[in-house]
Amino acid sequence: MKRRKISPIRQAREELIKEIEALNQSMEIANSHFENVSDPDLIDSYIYEMNAISFRYKYLIRLMRSIEAQGNLS
Repeated sequence: MKRRKISPIRQAREELIKEIEALNQSMEIANSHFENVSDPDLIDSYIYEMNAISFRYKYLIRLMRSIEAQGNLS
């Protein structure tokens, strides 16, 4: 039985999708924690965490678009 080789572009895309899904879960957790705390320091902490996740998400989306553009050129 022959195994199909996965193209590097497809493999990179699949890895990005997994990372984006993990970030979505992290955002849900951070948001849940944010909604359930009252200490000002913890509130700030979760705001910073959600902002960091958001910036990482935007970066991964840009990377995904770049990879998909390369796939369309091939």
